[in-house]
Amino acid sequence: MNKIVELVTEIAKPIVEAQGCELWDVEYVSEGGQWFLRIYIDKADGVSIEDCEAVSRAVDPILDEKDPIESSYTFEVSSAGLERSLTKPAHFQRFLGENVEVKLYKAINGVKVFSGKLEAYGEDGSVTISQNGETLSFTKKQVANVRLRLG
Repeated sequence: MNKIVELVTEIAKPIVEAQGCELWDVEYVSEGGQWFLRIYIDKADGVSIEDCEAVSRAVDPILDEKDPIESSYTFEVSSAGLERSLTKPAHFQRFLGENVEVKLYKAINGVKVFSGKLEAYGEDGSVTISQNGETLSFTKKQVANVRLRLG
């Protein structure tokens, strides 16, 4: 799956940028027995439905031509969203100092979700937040998901 994501990222990035957007992320996932290829985009002044449509119309024929995925799938383009997931080192660097929610695979002292200000992201994938004056650090293996949190 990672190879598919890498190939689609390589194909889609210049096309998305030509549409005046930033490629935020690509995911290829199975949900309910059906495969979905999702491209998430961002734009400084916000992503509109028209932006998603334009990117979809520009990327779709290139994906058909290059055919990086042999089986059938549903193709979707959407905004990264205000409470977007942070998945790449650049995402974490961009949002240092912002409020995030960290979900863990396994609870620590009965708690699986921590919210606070993103203080650091390590080269090893570790995440550090400050929560109510306390600094909390999590290893990459502990973290299931990190997303921006409004308010």
